[in-house]
Amino acid sequence: MTTSDQTRLTEEVGRRATRESIKLLEPESDAAIASTLPNVRTPAAMEILKGMEDARRERVLALLPPELGEQWKKNLRYEDETVGRLMEPPRAIFAPGDTVGDAIEELRELVKQVFVTYGFIVDAQHKLVGVITFRDLLLSERGRTMDDIMLRHPFTLRPDMALREAWKAVLNKHFPVYPVCGDDGVLMGIVRGSSLFEEQAVEISAQPGTMVGVDKEERLATPWSRSLKFRHPWLQLNLLTAFLAAAVVGVFQGTIDRLVILAMFLPVLAGQSGNTGCQALAVALRGMTLGELRSGKERALVMKEGLLGLANGALVGLSAAIGMYVVARGQDNPAALMLAFVVWVAMIGSCVISGLSGALIPLTLRRLGADPATASSIFLTTATDIASMGMLLGLATLLVR
Repeated sequence: MTTSDQTRLTEEVGRRATRESIKLLEPESDAAIASTLPNVRTPAAMEILKGMEDARRERVLALLPPELGEQWKKNLRYEDETVGRLMEPPRAIFAPGDTVGDAIEELRELVKQVFVTYGFIVDAQHKLVGVITFRDLLLSERGRTMDDIMLRHPFTLRPDMALREAWKAVLNKHFPVYPVCGDDGVLMGIVRGSSLFEEQAVEISAQPGTMVGVDKEERLATPWSRSLKFRHPWLQLNLLTAFLAAAVVGVFQGTIDRLVILAMFLPVLAGQSGNTGCQALAVALRGMTLGELRSGKERALVMKEGLLGLANGALVGLSAAIGMYVVARGQDNPAALMLAFVVWVAMIGSCVISGLSGALIPLTLRRLGADPATASSIFLTTATDIASMGMLLGLATLLVR
């Protein structure tokens, strides 16, 4: 395989989702795959290896540089979306008794082969006891030992830690590299900050699509047939929930026949309450992603969003009520004032329900063990449509004679 072919293959794998990448690499030789995978994102490489047949996976791993091959074998033991899947082999490992001069000479050769950020100090059992920075090496006397100048008790991650938990843990750290240690303190690998936050960027970019039923696997290069398979079931679910909103309207068909003007304001209430719910949903999901929504704070979130729904609904409802009054008076409707009151109360009620729904839906999905963002927008739309239409038509049926 020529260099240009290798570059093209690497670019194609980088653009495609995991399933498409596996199919793309199937006809390639083991050597070509082994040359390609080190150049793609580590989690993507792990998924591709996981999707191979066992025998082929072993052949490809055997063709990788020995240190990388051994590290990736360890990585594959861990679950998807864990720190263990992102690990790289630790470089620049020293003993506490090594001198600064010895470390500098070793690094002089090592940096010609790999990118090194920190030195890691381990004891005889390979337990991490400290970290050394290049600055400390350069400013220290050559005869001093690592034990003298290392940073003790370094911050570490665990290989079985979920990526969401890791993002929360490193939120205020911003280190270029994080050592990964087991429960016994043994250094198992490193995770680069760029890799960790690249995965977070992928997760965040996928969240808006997940809210409306678009699978995380779908990319621009995904074939239309697979995109249809990803999206269509959620659209069927959305249709079913839309029928529920339509059923609410059907219950009050007589009211609409008598007060046709209400049909003009149904989308107004649905739109405003929908936006209110989406605002609450966005804040709740952001709080979960950043780790701000800790246990015990759920009640405060729900109360806050309910109160915001009440305040926003009252203010927006006042404007909508004025609009209803003007339109009803223009049609010489004798119940113009009562219709305006109905719109105002319905707007308040629907915005309160929407705010509560925007907070409660992701909380409920998380408690059920599901991704809080999964199709949450579909469930929210159903709740807001039923609430807004039901409130407007129900109040009009009771109050406008």
